[in-house]
Amino acid sequence: MNTKKLFSILPTATISGKLSAPLTQLTDDSRKVVPGCCFVAVKGTQFDGHSAIEGAVTAGAAAIVAETPASEQAKAAGILWVQVPDTHEADGLLMSAWHGCPSENMVVLGVTGTNGKTTISYLVNHIYRAAWQRAGLIGTIIYDNGERRVTSSNTTPGCALLQSNLADMVKNGCRAVAMEVSSHALDQQRTAGTHFRIGIFANLTQDHLDYHGTMEEYYQSKKLLFTRMAAADRKSTAVINIDDEYGCRLAAELAPIMKVRTFGMSEKADFRAEPRLITLKGSQYELIYQGRSYLVRTPLIGEFNLSNSLAALAGAVCSGINISEAITALAQSPQVPGRMELVSSVNNVQCFVDYAHTPDAVENVCKTMKALCRNGRLITIFGCGGDRDRTKRPLMGEAAARYSDLCLVTSDNPRSEDPEQIIDEIMPGIPTSKQHRITDREEAIRAALEQARPGDAILIAGKGHENYQIFANETIDFSDSAVVRKFYAEKNPEGISVPSRKPEGRRSK
Repeated sequence: MNTKKLFSILPTATISGKLSAPLTQLTDDSRKVVPGCCFVAVKGTQFDGHSAIEGAVTAGAAAIVAETPASEQAKAAGILWVQVPDTHEADGLLMSAWHGCPSENMVVLGVTGTNGKTTISYLVNHIYRAAWQRAGLIGTIIYDNGERRVTSSNTTPGCALLQSNLADMVKNGCRAVAMEVSSHALDQQRTAGTHFRIGIFANLTQDHLDYHGTMEEYYQSKKLLFTRMAAADRKSTAVINIDDEYGCRLAAELAPIMKVRTFGMSEKADFRAEPRLITLKGSQYELIYQGRSYLVRTPLIGEFNLSNSLAALAGAVCSGINISEAITALAQSPQVPGRMELVSSVNNVQCFVDYAHTPDAVENVCKTMKALCRNGRLITIFGCGGDRDRTKRPLMGEAAARYSDLCLVTSDNPRSEDPEQIIDEIMPGIPTSKQHRITDREEAIRAALEQARPGDAILIAGKGHENYQIFANETIDFSDSAVVRKFYAEKNPEGISVPSRKPEGRRSK
């Protein structure tokens, strides 16, 4: 690629050295440096790429992008040196340019918020594919480039992988991509160089305060998706949930700088829903949009999923898809792995697996399930991840106990923490009459299944689609749904039909 043209997209860069030599490769991974390549030194949470610059020069790098002035070693070697204020932003811009600015060649829809990102992006992708045949998907569970699906490594991948995926989507004929955008990714500029046409804000509740510190900082990180969209293209559209307190604030703050469309059950919403029926087999609601009324059917369960489907419809319509076509597609939407997923229905005991790992998400799921099992008990199994926001632990207990008849508190991904200590910090939020602790997660699931009676419902919360469990010294294969299937296979050797699905996805909450 033409070196001068590549670095022209960094207007604040200070460049020393010759711009004539072509570059063979662009990388932000010091382990992938090859002769003639450009190495971007990025400061990560675990490793600072600036410490690898000397090694990159020795390995034959032809250019270095860094936040520091050129080293004497680089000057002596005649290395092209590009000094920038922020290598995170430069990395995204350069990776996008290197791959031909793929996001300029399709509709890119980003979904941000605390809860619902995965479900919304799955639904939007489904609608896109129904209307346009091929569409991409980037998120917590999978990356889909239109031809091939692979297990994701992060909710929002790093700059190199993101732009490579977007380029593959364009090559594969995708007209659009639905993409989860995490607050970490926004804060770390992983989406720099990506042109979003549509941005969806789902909600904001307590999570990731171990990283952001305060809810205000968390909110400001989410807001970055939209302010950057507005700065790049005032014609871009923000689709915002105004049933959410932070959503109302965001809509008001964005209205002067970009197009805003709102959704929710509020009469002020542009896309307004009036619930009609919510059962274990799905939901129905009336959609009021531009003075017209539409009946919407979805196989998803719960009022919170009504909001998720409404967000997906709004996002699809703002992308240019006919509203009736979007509603028809939504009625055939797939089960999202690990999101209110029914994994067994045996002896009139319904067992669901859900990724809920915040107080708000747990309360929403428990409230929905309790309303749907009026004649039985709700047994909830959950824990909290180690090395994450500790302040939410008793709040998780309160949220689960509010609608559950019994709370089995167990391990999630303890990581470096003592699982018993984590449980100790959850327990104050749960009334003594409802609390029961079983540290081993498989044992806890089996205990719930053993004591369940006809009419009861079981919720296994926190890990959803995950097929692993992280401890201090090891990561083991583990799937909530697989434990349930194994339990019933042992109890019912003659064979009772239990839903099966190959677990997929890997991500640390």
